[in-house]
Amino acid sequence: MQTAIINTPIGLLELKGTSEGLVSVVFLNEEAVTSTTIPEVLVVAVTQLQEYFKRKRKDFTIPLSIAGTSFQQKVWNELCTIPYGKTASYLQIAKQIGDPKVIRAAASANGKNPISIIIPCHRIIGSDGSLTGYAGGLHRKKWLLEHESPYTQGTLF
Repeated sequence: MQTAIINTPIGLLELKGTSEGLVSVVFLNEEAVTSTTIPEVLVVAVTQLQEYFKRKRKDFTIPLSIAGTSFQQKVWNELCTIPYGKTASYLQIAKQIGDPKVIRAAASANGKNPISIIIPCHRIIGSDGSLTGYAGGLHRKKWLLEHESPYTQGTLF
């Protein structure tokens, strides 16, 4: 497992990956030293995240290697279908995966997403349009949505 810590406009991100793909992207809430060299297995991920923050990238093409239940994988795959600048609710995600009754399970899977930004869990909002929880903090979620807002045309579904 290789690790890199990068500075972004909304704080430090820690990336972990292997030759199989990206394993995690998480916000750090404590001080850490940024990486002076990026491990080869993380170069593409770091480059694509930097492009995203400069508004030069809307989609990611990074191989992912994440562990999770089949249900979590299903939810995370559905999150990846939400386009840049669009939002969806937990209920909409539950409906998209085939069962509106799994809304709480979908919300739980969303909260356990190990790859922030790239698997865009920040694009999930409340059915009433309100910001809902975000592992990186609501201030970061708000920033990410505003960062994408020049392209926002409303909700996905």
